[in-house]
Amino acid sequence: MRIGEVASRARVSVRSVRYYEDQGLLASTRSAGGQRQYTEHEVERVRFLQRLYAAGLSSRTIAELLPCVDAPSEGNSDAALDRMAQERDRLSEHIADLVRTRDALNDLMTAAREYRDTEFA
Repeated sequence: MRIGEVASRARVSVRSVRYYEDQGLLASTRSAGGQRQYTEHEVERVRFLQRLYAAGLSSRTIAELLPCVDAPSEGNSDAALDRMAQERDRLSEHIADLVRTRDALNDLMTAAREYRDTEFA
């Protein structure tokens, strides 16, 4: 199938499919005329990539995880699980930073309201 059909069936843009190829996350064969050609396997691969992106993973991280999918082994699985744990920890720290920032903003808002209430009462 051609790139437009893959994109349609996977519910992504043609641009996304090209991007995945550019990042080395997806492969295609080429017709004699140079057009990309895909199989059903690539449609499933694109759907899988979308799930990884939805989990907050970067292209680089996804590329590190793909050996577990492409060449399953205990070592590859362990490496993928370790990498996902690192990403989870990174996200958890980012969430904690956001909570601290939100709490600081709440404190500023409380102080501003108190000032307003005493100043304009």
